[in-house]
Amino acid sequence: MVDPISFWGQLPYFTLSLLAGYLAGSIPFGVILTRLAGLGDVRDIGSGSIGATNVLRTGNKWLAIATLITDGAKGGLAVLALWALWGVDHAVIAGAGAFLGHIFPMWLKFRGGKGVATFWGIILALYWPVGLLFAGTWLAVAAIFRISSLSALVASIATPIYFWLFARYQFAELALFLTVIIWWAHRANISRLLKGEEPRIGAKSE
Repeated sequence: MVDPISFWGQLPYFTLSLLAGYLAGSIPFGVILTRLAGLGDVRDIGSGSIGATNVLRTGNKWLAIATLITDGAKGGLAVLALWALWGVDHAVIAGAGAFLGHIFPMWLKFRGGKGVATFWGIILALYWPVGLLFAGTWLAVAAIFRISSLSALVASIATPIYFWLFARYQFAELALFLTVIIWWAHRANISRLLKGEEPRIGAKSE
């Protein structure tokens, strides 16, 4: 952690880390890839989200995989780049910035995706064992219930616990903060889950 005495001296660098992460995270790969593929604007179908789950509703699974990878990579690369440049504290801030950039991209009037793939990329870069546990949790829930949003909600809320068990407390705090935002972004999904109306993976609408 940063020495409180040096915080104000490092504040400009923390601001740059946050901004760099935000700019990386705000790249809307789901929109870019679907347009390049001639499939129109992904925001006009399904849930209107720019993430991989909604891209899958175009019927192109490879495009959805590409969106998953690129959305994850922008978060992971932001973390790794700032870690290498200025250290772990800046990596954490860059990760938060990348996540916020994906959720609230300035290029799309601050209406982005739900952040799950970017979240995964961030935690994978911070500490890969927890990244693998997140993926395993998501896959296990998806295999049982076949509901993407439920898988994301369960896996995200488990992630701060995983970090805590590995004594990565700073990462656990970040993961908890991001998990709160993920749950907020999934508020409509949560409402449908409670009503038993949330569609299964592969459905055309959300």
